[in-house]
Amino acid sequence: MPTFVQEFTYAAKQAFRVVVPEPAQRIPITWNNALYPAVCYAPFIFLAYLARRPDTYLVRLLLLPSVICAILVAAYKFTWVIPELNVYNWGQALLAGVTIAKSLEFALSPEGMLKIGEVKPGVLKGKGKSSSIPNGKRTHHPSHPSDHTTPAQRHPYIATWLYDAVELAHTMRGLRWKFGAGVHIPPESRPLESPSAFAMATLRSFIRNFLILDVLESIIKIFPGVGEPMGGSIFYTSLSPLPRYIISTTIHILTGSALLAGFGMVYDLITLIAVSVFSSSPTSWPPVMDNPWTSPSMHAFWSRNWHQLLRQTFLVFGGYPGQWIAGKYGMLLGTFLASGLYHECAMYAMGRGWDSTVIIFFALQGPLLMMEVIWRRITGKRVGGWGGRLWVYFIMFVLGQPMVDSWHRRGLGGGMVIPPFFSPVRLLVLPILQNILHRPGFIEAVVGVVDKAAGGVGGVAGGN
Repeated sequence: MPTFVQEFTYAAKQAFRVVVPEPAQRIPITWNNALYPAVCYAPFIFLAYLARRPDTYLVRLLLLPSVICAILVAAYKFTWVIPELNVYNWGQALLAGVTIAKSLEFALSPEGMLKIGEVKPGVLKGKGKSSSIPNGKRTHHPSHPSDHTTPAQRHPYIATWLYDAVELAHTMRGLRWKFGAGVHIPPESRPLESPSAFAMATLRSFIRNFLILDVLESIIKIFPGVGEPMGGSIFYTSLSPLPRYIISTTIHILTGSALLAGFGMVYDLITLIAVSVFSSSPTSWPPVMDNPWTSPSMHAFWSRNWHQLLRQTFLVFGGYPGQWIAGKYGMLLGTFLASGLYHECAMYAMGRGWDSTVIIFFALQGPLLMMEVIWRRITGKRVGGWGGRLWVYFIMFVLGQPMVDSWHRRGLGGGMVIPPFFSPVRLLVLPILQNILHRPGFIEAVVGVVDKAAGGVGGVAGGN
């Protein structure tokens, strides 16, 4: 006879699989049901609305389980079945992770979500209720006319409560929100005095990032296996070690560069829409990256140079619980463990299994940062300079390769990011390159040159 624990475990597993089915039992997304995943996020928007209303703590707590279940259904119950679109399942799950973290924070904060200077939602410290919007004034810099107008004045057809809820739901770095205090903001290079000039500069940045991403994605798709929807390893075992790792490092760098360009492209597009269509202030949209290629240490890389869009997500999932368990070091380790779980749970949505390699890479970042602290205490100097940069490159370009390999083996490189009919490279350049690469003996000749060069280097070293 099964025990209570066995029955409870079985029931919990069955309930979990109702929300997150096995890959074979998921519902294909079609034109008839494509709206359902979007509707699943309506409770999340309502929770964001409640987080900006006083005396709603109990209601938010009661609503939280339903919100999380709805988000999981949107991400894991409905799936893209066309192999080239499988990468969209990854994107759905990434969005789900962010919104679940936000939901936890919205529901578990007794005072609600406060802006800088507020003591209650909509109540400024020492000034009473703001007249700017029903639930409080934004603390924008007065560099744009919209900073001095209410949402109702800028958008008479959008209810102020809805505008405020959507603003809270979409803010990632928490600019002008209490939870975003201390987040690094990259320096701005675009003109802030004129919204039109800012929009034009953002448009140029969008086009540049689009073209860069198009080139990089097209190059990645040239590599056999890696560029195919079913995926393949970046380590070609048929090659000798030197050319094998030259190619894997090349694919690795191309992938990282494509992620950077993709972040920039999407952020530029959202910025254009927010500033041009919804009259958002340019000061609300600072750059998303701060040149990670120049990072002098891993601490600088993760806290400043890399994007901070998911900072609060990882703090909610792992940083705050880790701090409660083991103080500041628990917070550090918990944050990166949460990062690894976040990335792997998102990849699981592609239906290609579970791989702990990704979790290990991100979880390793906590001890590596602690090593930098130990270095500073022993030497009295921070990690930096060319030595620090080589340290960063070793971690990202060498230790990071198994993680990227895990992604590509499950089809990330074969996903359709830019549709072929929108791709200048695949319409014009790629046919020419494919003709060259498919010439008989071309790959063998390249490998022969690399092997010959490797032999020459070995001979010189041996002679010395």
